Amino acid sequence: MPSFNYSARDLSGKMVTGTIVAGTAREATALLSGQELFPTKIVEQSAGGMSLFRGGKKKVKGQTMAVVYSQLASLLRSGVPMIRSLTLLGSQSTAPVLGEVMNEIKTRVEDGETLGDAMARYPGVFSDMAINMVRAGTEGGFLEDALDRVSVFTELQEDLKGRTVSAMAYPTFLFAVGTVVVSGLLVFFVPKFDKLFDRLRKKDEMPAMTEWLLVLSHFLQNWGWLILIAMLAGIVAIRMHLQTEAGKERADRWKLKIPVLGDILMNLSVARFCRVLGTLLGNGVPILKSLDISRSATGNRLLSQSIGDATDNIRSGESLAKPLGDSGYFPMAVVEMIRVGEESNSLDRVLPEIADSLEKRTFRRLDLFVRLLEPIMLLIMAIMVLAVVLALLVPVLKSSTTL
Repeated sequence: MPSFNYSARDLSGKMVTGTIVAGTAREATALLSGQELFPTKIVEQSAGGMSLFRGGKKKVKGQTMAVVYSQLASLLRSGVPMIRSLTLLGSQSTAPVLGEVMNEIKTRVEDGETLGDAMARYPGVFSDMAINMVRAGTEGGFLEDALDRVSVFTELQEDLKGRTVSAMAYPTFLFAVGTVVVSGLLVFFVPKFDKLFDRLRKKDEMPAMTEWLLVLSHFLQNWGWLILIAMLAGIVAIRMHLQTEAGKERADRWKLKIPVLGDILMNLSVARFCRVLGTLLGNGVPILKSLDISRSATGNRLLSQSIGDATDNIRSGESLAKPLGDSGYFPMAVVEMIRVGEESNSLDRVLPEIADSLEKRTFRRLDLFVRLLEPIMLLIMAIMVLAVVLALLVPVLKSSTTL
């Protein structure tokens, strides 16, 4: 059973604090009343940061969550009560973490919390977009449709991740193999030629390329372990920095500056924003609330900030297209289509079309980028190996001609 921290007053009016174990907050209140205590505040300990799920320590795969959203929508649409639906999902879950989360959400909903607020307690399991969509669906009376949309969005996002990972797997493998091969040559193979080149070195006929190669080889032999430790420490430091808000914002900014790939990532973020915004507007959600929800679906803090600025401008009476165009993150073609959609009062229909068009073009660019990346990686590997071979072969040939 969960534990609750409470503040209460006794019969004399004195403030009392402590901890009590109970199944729900309601039960905790009843137990305190039985002790002639009148609670003024009851907070579950897990809500204060002690839950394993709070802060994202435990996560669930996106594909699993897409199935959960779809099943919950089907159950609710079939007339199954919310509590019963959550109970079924918790008992049928094959992931222990998800089963426990669903059971805790069911308990919180029984205590009067909305589904969206209960989901917000587990950011490692439910995305911001899913939480905001569920909240909007609850308020607007289209919860089942909202859950279906979240399921579709989650599947699309996971499909994109899978395609990107599979596309980058081979180039990454080539880079790793090339690094290992060249490092092995420098550390174990190249030093064996050092004594063979003593004669050329004494005659001051050693090629500069070979001399630099030997220096690099000796450095890696003597200090390679230090470089490896520094690299590992750098990776750990970067990972820790990326956990902070400043680090996440800096990473989002760097992503957009990557040649070719930055434009691809930006277009995908814009497509997600357009699809979510169009869905919300189509279900009757007000524009300001729709913008506030859809900005969390972009996956990029810079783009989200520009959408937030656009929201402030809309409150002052401006159109949506102008501030989005001024941000510099939205392609001009997209801005023009949004402007036409606003003028014709068909923004809810135009935005999904924009998302479809952007995704198709972006996927083609991503496939082309990956296809070009593979031969580029092979070429880089070949040049690196050829440089090592030539640096060793030239002095050998020169030494043989002088004999």
